[in-house]
Amino acid sequence: MIAKTPEPPYYAVIFTSVRTETENGYAQMADRMVELAAEQPGFLGVESARNEIGITVSYWTDLATIKNWKMNAEHTIAREIGRSDWYKAFKVRIAKVERDYDFIK
Repeated sequence: MIAKTPEPPYYAVIFTSVRTETENGYAQMADRMVELAAEQPGFLGVESARNEIGITVSYWTDLATIKNWKMNAEHTIAREIGRSDWYKAFKVRIAKVERDYDFIK
């Protein structure tokens, strides 16, 4: 599903990952992180694809709300498990969205 975002500017956090073979709780934790992120002030939406390479983009009102999400205790636990069990590699990019447009049929 395409996230419904407001008129720019807003921010995107792009999380790109390469998974290990370990599945132990990954899907449940990924779903929980989306649920938890949606409860955070400043959260605007999320889009995710998890195949050969995982890409999740979450949208936020500003840099302060992104920092607050990073400091969330449950999110911190998920990041630690991700580093130890689920990911071979990952990269996080934070970008300011200055323009967007869409097409809907």
